[in-house]
Amino acid sequence: MTSEERLDAAIKRLSEPGALREAESIVAGAAPRLQHVLAEALEAGGWFAESHEVEVKRVATAELENDRIRAVRTLLAEEARLAMLVGVAVGWALNEELTKTTPTQED
Repeated sequence: MTSEERLDAAIKRLSEPGALREAESIVAGAAPRLQHVLAEALEAGGWFAESHEVEVKRVATAELENDRIRAVRTLLAEEARLAMLVGVAVGWALNEELTKTTPTQED
């Protein structure tokens, strides 16, 4: 099985009802610490630097209400996608760290 096939199969398993319950529970407990790592990754990548502030001001001050609403929705969607992608990268790196660590008998 190729890497792509393995990835597709894993994604299919994750889309099954209830597949994420345990992971969601674990992540909920670690959320504050993970949020800090995500924020650092976004900042280090320059994702929310000066250009982001310029874009926020642009959409917030759009003259026409419909344009402003559409621009805010687009900005929020783009930010959500970006945060999700960086979050996946953080999760991937976390998985790599966890698989490198071999638990002791006391764990």
